Amino acid sequence: MDNNIAKSAVMILCGGRGTRLRDVTELLPKPMVPIGEQPIVWHIMKSFAAFGIRKFILCLGYKREAFVDYFMNYHMRTADATITLGHDPDVRFFGDCAEADWEVTLAGTGLDSLTGERVFRAAKYLPEDQETFFLTYGDGVSDVDIKALYRQHTAAGCMLTLTAVHPEARFGEMNLEGSTVRGFAEKPPHAGGYINGGFMAIRKKFIARYLAADPAQFLEQAPMSQCAADGEMQVYRHDGFWQCMDNQREYQLLNRLWDDGAAPWTKFWK
Repeated sequence: MDNNIAKSAVMILCGGRGTRLRDVTELLPKPMVPIGEQPIVWHIMKSFAAFGIRKFILCLGYKREAFVDYFMNYHMRTADATITLGHDPDVRFFGDCAEADWEVTLAGTGLDSLTGERVFRAAKYLPEDQETFFLTYGDGVSDVDIKALYRQHTAAGCMLTLTAVHPEARFGEMNLEGSTVRGFAEKPPHAGGYINGGFMAIRKKFIARYLAADPAQFLEQAPMSQCAADGEMQVYRHDGFWQCMDNQREYQLLNRLWDDGAAPWTKFWK
């Protein structure tokens, strides 16, 4: 295991309202919508933990209390326990918690903040001794090789390396020259190219250079476009599994894969 990877943190954008999955997200924020018995954000965290990353910073906004309740009561949800009631209550757990070494920071980043501001607000919780951190969205799972992503990012010495994936033809595409991102295009009629699938490796200097002057903006617009224009953005091409959960059909697909024991995003789990 790469020690530098293990010391890094992953920031997960969890603050949006998930309006395109409204019938589910009226009760839960989208990252808390379950795949099987656990929310999708847990699946994302497990994928990073498989590479030794145990520090998580969740950028919260909409229905923040759902995350607080889930993680504050995590051990109670996952283990048998004996509870002694009364004025001096006590709880005794049975069995180990596989996620006992996870460090989860619940960062309030504003109810309606844009993604750039969420990253900017949560940056104060990043490890001081690590230059690189990971960033992803709280609604997509993948079997991306995080170690390979990290190694490519480190070797390139750029500000940002994002994971490029092939989606359905309903997102904007990236314009690539080799492994350098030159710009972005609007939705094409067919998914012939790549899109930003999240799972990004970022140098902390990116925040000072592209966000500090005006945090209240979408990370994916001016900050990333300027980073690309500066030649400071690379891609890690991932031709394996990637799937976001943006509507009922995708919600049902991910749960069907999980229920059938055929979830590709668990490839690196132990």
